[in-house]
Amino acid sequence: MRKYLFLFILLLFSGLLFAQSNVIDKIVAIVGEEIILKSDIENEFLNEQSQGMISSSSDYRADILEKQLIQKLLVAQAKIDSVVVTEDEVESEINNRIQYFISVLGSQERVESYFSKNMADIKNDMRAPTREKLIAESMQQRIVEKIRNTPSEVKAFYKKLAKDSLPDIPDKYEIQQIVLKPTISEAEKERLRDRLRTFREQILNGEKTFNTLAVLYSEDGAASRGGELGYMAKSEMVPEFAEAAFNLKPGRISKIVETEFGFHIIQLIDRQGEKINARHIILQPKVSQEEREEALHRLDTVRSLITDKKMTFEEAAHYFSTDKKTRNNGGLVASMDGDSKIERAAISGETARHTNRMKVGEISEPFTEQTEHGEELKIIKIKAFYPQHKANLEDDWMIFEAMLKREKQMDKLEKWIKEKQADTYIHLDDAYKNSKFRYDGWIK
Repeated sequence: MRKYLFLFILLLFSGLLFAQSNVIDKIVAIVGEEIILKSDIENEFLNEQSQGMISSSSDYRADILEKQLIQKLLVAQAKIDSVVVTEDEVESEINNRIQYFISVLGSQERVESYFSKNMADIKNDMRAPTREKLIAESMQQRIVEKIRNTPSEVKAFYKKLAKDSLPDIPDKYEIQQIVLKPTISEAEKERLRDRLRTFREQILNGEKTFNTLAVLYSEDGAASRGGELGYMAKSEMVPEFAEAAFNLKPGRISKIVETEFGFHIIQLIDRQGEKINARHIILQPKVSQEEREEALHRLDTVRSLITDKKMTFEEAAHYFSTDKKTRNNGGLVASMDGDSKIERAAISGETARHTNRMKVGEISEPFTEQTEHGEELKIIKIKAFYPQHKANLEDDWMIFEAMLKREKQMDKLEKWIKEKQADTYIHLDDAYKNSKFRYDGWIK
C-alpha cells in the first residue's frame, strides 16, 4: 500500500488524450491555486481501466483523485520554492513518450489514428500535463534527496526484518568475457558504402523517403520506426556517430559514417538543448566463413594463453578484447542497472547456453553470439556463482540499503504531505467528502 506513494506522479500520457464529450466538466478540487477537474479523474479512470489497472477498491475514483491531490500539492509547493523544469526537458519527455507509443502501435500513422489526432495536436495535449508531472517529480526529489543511510542503520534495519519476509534472490552469475569481432574485408566494406550511397542519392533526388528505406533495409531495432532513435545526448552515442549527427542541420543527411556497429547514413530530425533526435539507416558487414574461422583461431590462441597461465583472463581482456564496455575492467559484464551480479534469467543467447553448463573458474571454448549490433565471437569465464537464497546482509547489502532508503523516503514524504495539508488551502467538492482517502487532511 505504501509503495504507491512513489507511483502517484506516473500518470500515463495516454490517459491525457482521451476525450469525454458526454461529461459536463466542473472543478472538483482546489489545492492552493491548482485545480482538478472532473474530466481529469474520468480520463485517468478510462486510461487505467483500458490497461487493466483498476483495483478492487470500492471507491477507485477516490484513489485517482487522491493521487492527483498529492501531485497538485507538490506543484503548489514547487511554485513557492521556484522549482521549474526547462522546455527542453518537457519536449524530451514528450518525444520519449511518443517513441514509446510508436514502438507499441508500430508507426506514427497508427498513433495518430489511435488518438484521432495529428502528431502536433497529440504533443500539444501532452505539453501541460507533462510539464506538471516533471515539476512534481522534481519537487518530490527535492524533498527526499538528502536522505542517507549509515552502515549501522542498515544493520539495524536488517535485524528488525522478519526472516520469513526476506526476499528470495534468484541464481546470479558474475561473468567475464573476451570479445573479438572478425576482420571485415575491404570488398565487403565497399559493398555497404555503395549501397548506402545509392540510398542517399534516392533520398536527395526525392525518389524514396529516408523512413521508407530505413524500414526496408536498416539492420537494427529502430528500422520499424523509420530509423528514428529518439532524443539522445552526445554521451549516449559512439563518438563517430555523435560527431556526424550533431553537425547536421534538421532535415540534412550525413555522409557515410563507419562505427563499431556498422555503416550509417544519418538524418537529423530535431534538436532540443543538448539532445538531438535523429534517424539512421545502418548496414552491418556480413562475415565470411574464412573471416569467422580466422577470428575463432585467434580467440582460441588467446584462450590457450590464459589456460597455460601465460596471462590472466583480466590481462587478456585488456589486450585483446574489442568490447569497449568490458575490456578495461577485466572483461566483467554488467547488467542494465550496472550490477555485476546478473540473474540467470537475464542472460540470453549462446552466452546463456554456455553459462548453464559451466562451473566457476571455467573458461568456455570460443563461440559465436548474434547481437543487435552484429556477430561477435567470444569466450567467457564464470567468475562467481550465487545460488538462489534468502537475502542476507553479507551477500546482498545493496538490496537492504536500497530498501531502507526507500522506507526513509516514503516516511519523509508521508510526513511532508500531512504537514502541507495542514497549511495549504484545500477545497473538495461535496460529492467527494465522504470518500475514503489515505490521508484525512484533504477534508477541512
